Amino acid sequence: MAYTPELNQDYSGALRRIAWALDLPMTTALEEVIFQIGREVDRKLICEACRDNSFCDRCLFYSTEKVM
Repeated sequence: MAYTPELNQDYSGALRRIAWALDLPMTTALEEVIFQIGREVDRKLICEACRDNSFCDRCLFYSTEKVM
């Protein structure tokens, strides 16, 4: 399992409410939130800033324009 930072009470509460709205467990809701963000952010910017190219082929933010 990867390192998972703890959420403070405010963000944990927000995630809990998102999970309730989606009728999902919090862990699944968090994955969905991250997936949706991945669809909206500048993927090229994320790839250019990335410091770990060990799993680009599986990365949510992968861009064919990645600068190595």
